[in-house]
Amino acid sequence: MRRPLLLLPLVLAACTQPAADPSGVLPAEGGLVAIATVQGSGQRSPLEGRRVTVEGVVVAPFGGLGGVFLQSLSPDADPATSEGLFLPRERDAEPRLKVGDTVRVSGTVLEQGDDGATLTAIEASQVDLLGRAEVAPLLLESAPPSPGDWERYEGMLVRIAVPLTVTGNEDLSRYGELRVSFGGRLYAPTELAPPGPAAQGIAAENARLMLRLDDGRTTRDPDKLWFLPGKHLNDDAPLRVGSVLNGVTGVLEQRFGSYRLQLAEPIAGIEQAPRPAPPQVPGDRRIAGFNMLNLFNGDGRGGGFPTPRGAATEADYLRQQAKLVATVQAMDPDLAALMEIENDGYGPDSSIARFVAALNAAGPHDDWAFVDTGSGPGDNPIRVGILYRASRFTPVGRPATLADGPFRDRSRVPLAQAFRAGRGPVFVVVANHFKSKGGCAEAQNGDADQDDGQACFNATRVESARLLHAWLGRDPTGTRPAGHLLIGDFNAYAQEDPLRLLRSEGWQDAFTRMKLERPYSFVFQGQSGRLDHALLDAGLAERLRGAAEWHVNADEAGTFGYQSEKFGRSPWRASDHDPLLLGLDLAR
Repeated sequence: MRRPLLLLPLVLAACTQPAADPSGVLPAEGGLVAIATVQGSGQRSPLEGRRVTVEGVVVAPFGGLGGVFLQSLSPDADPATSEGLFLPRERDAEPRLKVGDTVRVSGTVLEQGDDGATLTAIEASQVDLLGRAEVAPLLLESAPPSPGDWERYEGMLVRIAVPLTVTGNEDLSRYGELRVSFGGRLYAPTELAPPGPAAQGIAAENARLMLRLDDGRTTRDPDKLWFLPGKHLNDDAPLRVGSVLNGVTGVLEQRFGSYRLQLAEPIAGIEQAPRPAPPQVPGDRRIAGFNMLNLFNGDGRGGGFPTPRGAATEADYLRQQAKLVATVQAMDPDLAALMEIENDGYGPDSSIARFVAALNAAGPHDDWAFVDTGSGPGDNPIRVGILYRASRFTPVGRPATLADGPFRDRSRVPLAQAFRAGRGPVFVVVANHFKSKGGCAEAQNGDADQDDGQACFNATRVESARLLHAWLGRDPTGTRPAGHLLIGDFNAYAQEDPLRLLRSEGWQDAFTRMKLERPYSFVFQGQSGRLDHALLDAGLAERLRGAAEWHVNADEAGTFGYQSEKFGRSPWRASDHDPLLLGLDLAR
């Protein structure tokens, strides 16, 4: 139930109460219509396209949004109808309006924005300044019963009276937006439940609990985040996912297809989520997986920028490489599977060769080497790769690749290499990168989005998983290994079809085996989950001693990426995926 508004009259001149209209018929020309009547109880105004006159108080002027928000001086008794409206205004329009001004507005009712997610507004033909008043914000202590129930607060000044958790910050640097939740961190539905009713229920609850906070502007790349203490992100206050906000006040509206709270004042208090230390895992050998965020090095000699997918300048590339080197140094693996590295051969100017040279130069180890397949693997602009420390692992035989079926032109070609550590058994590491969930306009037939939570190209990913399992059953490295490890970006959450298929064939999830609670490696649209996985067959699973993710990337805002000169050489936000680390006993 909506709480009554607190009205503190300061100076009220010529403020007539809206005429009651029990018949539902609009008052005669010149009569006042209540803002709640204009809003109605549905998604669109019942008076859309009609000319009306309303009175209200300005609760927030947003020059960056091209207008001000008005709120009723005297609310109605219906909790389903909002008491607010948007009044589009040019910055220099007369009379100049500020918070607390009471006005009478005559104009035409319209709905602004995308169909199904519009903002009720009045296109004014006349605005008269009446006096001054103050409206206290409506206090909200919980999320509404359903996402559509935000409509009852549209255009109103609202204060969230409970803590909000930052559940997504991917749009903070670009648009000044945060995704927050009333219920702590939110997870991708198919990370927690199989596609179907259970996942759909999680999706509905996520939609109910999530809200966007916005900075009152529509411009990109804001020069400052005025609603944060210090107005900028920094290493002491990075506003990671998981941070908790207290004292959030703004106007609830719809824009760009979603409900959002346009902040009217700075956030009162922030409990920063701490940055975690690099993980430690038991075992005599450590194996990691890294997404390299399209590590392209131009022509390898300082030219060739901007690159097709990666750095725009040589300086950007050098910072990107330095951040990735710092990440590997901190995690200290003995072997690493790489995803999203430029597919430009293996010569001294190639991206992988340059990266290995940088690793060896940075120390503390100088024995890093890479698996050379001669070409590729595959002809996709990005590829997978495998690095290893020569003093810790010895390659056995030649690498093997699978370029059949979906691996020809969609999923990146997997790379398998057998290794031995000390006197231990021969085992095979397979680096993987399945087809992404993007580019849905190109998806056809079974690859089209089935609206089951798995997005598009799920059929391709399922077929990739099936072929990968069958291929490894044929011993492609010819080494008769004691076991296999699949590691990489499968572009599927833990309960989606490709991972369920692999588990049904006997592959064991390293994180499940180690009983890690709610692991995640990626945050997308405010929902956390695992696209990056490590799966072991029965021959290797008993040797697993530990598994961890270092949340060095997914929870971080884009501000800390390699494009920033200020933060460009720290490991934070070296990629958009978190790296994985496994500890195994392999040397005996």
